[in-house]
Amino acid sequence: MKFTELGLSDSILKALEGMNYKEATAIQEMAIPHILNDKDIIGVSQTGTGKTAAFALPLIEKLIRKNNPDKKIKLLVLSPTRELALQIRDNFRQYSLGTEFKCSVILGGVNQASQIEVLKKGVDILVATPGRLLDLLKRNYVKLDNIEMLVLDEADTMLDMGFIKDIRQIISKMPKQKQTLLFSATMPKEITDLANDFLVNPITIKVPAENITVNKIKQLIYFVDKKNKVNLLLELLDTKEEKTTLIFTRTKHGANKLEEQLNDYNIKASVIHGNKSQSNRVKALSDFKGGKNKVMIATDIAARGIDISELSQVINFDMPEHSELYVHRIGRTARAGLEGVSISLCSSEERGKLKNIEKLIKQTLLEVEHKYPMLENNEEESLKNKRRVNTRTSPNKPTANKTEFSKKSSYNKNSYSKNFNYNKKGNVSKGFRRNSK
Repeated sequence: MKFTELGLSDSILKALEGMNYKEATAIQEMAIPHILNDKDIIGVSQTGTGKTAAFALPLIEKLIRKNNPDKKIKLLVLSPTRELALQIRDNFRQYSLGTEFKCSVILGGVNQASQIEVLKKGVDILVATPGRLLDLLKRNYVKLDNIEMLVLDEADTMLDMGFIKDIRQIISKMPKQKQTLLFSATMPKEITDLANDFLVNPITIKVPAENITVNKIKQLIYFVDKKNKVNLLLELLDTKEEKTTLIFTRTKHGANKLEEQLNDYNIKASVIHGNKSQSNRVKALSDFKGGKNKVMIATDIAARGIDISELSQVINFDMPEHSELYVHRIGRTARAGLEGVSISLCSSEERGKLKNIEKLIKQTLLEVEHKYPMLENNEEESLKNKRRVNTRTSPNKPTANKTEFSKKSSYNKNSYSKNFNYNKKGNVSKGFRRNSK
């Protein structure tokens, strides 16, 4: 369905035309009419399918129809992370271009003074992270008396981050009569319970389960021992074509460690996680989006809001703790109608997580052979053989010469060979070895 068929104002259609948006996605086509009819909505669709536009476009349309840009907060969007909050703010500004409605954002990690000044001047649309908003509410710097529309975006993540208590306190400061929209990529039981508490006779809009992961993402699995994951990652990054790559680690410490390991091979990576200051996170994301760095390392929470239309591939260095996170992770690629690749590095102890992921997405990931085959749990080799494909037919086979990676060392910067790697215990395994003199 074209956006021109959804009852949107000319100013919105003009903004969409300028962004080259013509056809509505499934979640947009299903949600927009109901939102325009003032219905509470539970929207479930995978990452990268246009959920932000699904709620932003009709809510802006409702503001236009009422035509009351009085700089009092009428629309509030709650977001779990700073990056996602900034992205949503930017989207609202793009979609409302040509209108008089003012949109701003308040979030943690930055000085409050400028945010307080913005609130004093007045805004019509406010995007916020729960913690900072609640703090400003308690100090009477923000009023929610005029809220007409509320959006809880990435609701499952806000629950995972423990924001439910903050959300309840924030909602208690709003009028009881309002339209509430809840959007999420997954629908665990906790989301249903949350919806029952805050929404009135909601309409559930859900993308069919068979489409839970984007069809244009090629999903590959590499079985590898944990000690060889870095070596395999280097092979995957060592291609003639420099691909924009988002790498997921399970922990903040793991992200920092991996950054150091890649830096040892002169691979500069942006890093983003919760312990980074807001200025560092903004710079890391800017360097990645601007192409200064082709690689970004992120944890699951921090990656929410990373929206790069031409992200070539996502690599799960660590398998996600929960199956639903896999959907969020790989949804960072294959956006805006483009194709993408997701690569998961699975060690023997992570096989159970892989099994749960494949059960959730209802498909089997394509296994790829490589030069660091898993040596642990050899009794499962027969099962692996049934899934295996040859790298000679894989589009992701490394092509560059590994000697291009040079270790930062006082011994010999360019003296690495492909044949061996000494781990911390002094054992030899396939990988990289510093040649002795």
